[in-house]
Amino acid sequence: MDKISSAAEFQEAIQSPRLTVAVFKADWCGDCKFINPFIPEVERNFADKLTLVEVDVDAVGDVSQEQNILGIPSFVAYSEGKELVRFVNKLRKSRQEIEDFLNRASEVYQTIHK
Repeated sequence: MDKISSAAEFQEAIQSPRLTVAVFKADWCGDCKFINPFIPEVERNFADKLTLVEVDVDAVGDVSQEQNILGIPSFVAYSEGKELVRFVNKLRKSRQEIEDFLNRASEVYQTIHK
């Protein structure tokens, strides 16, 4: 998963016509650490449908504020600079919930791009 280290990189990533899902995280976040072991496999499983990028809320705080990210980890799907759908809450996210969100994001993307 590519790491976003600036607001410009974030804007470039979400401008893509491809479905891009930003994963907002932080090194100190326990729930973020919980998802770390299985995220690489999830990313591989969805590689044909979308691109995952990691946004460290501490390193790129302005982006997090602009995107109204209040809890982490948060998942926000974009295409061509527009937000399509988000999975944001303060609860720990399971692998199944993340995969369900990525499938839903893919469905929304497919509906828009038909």
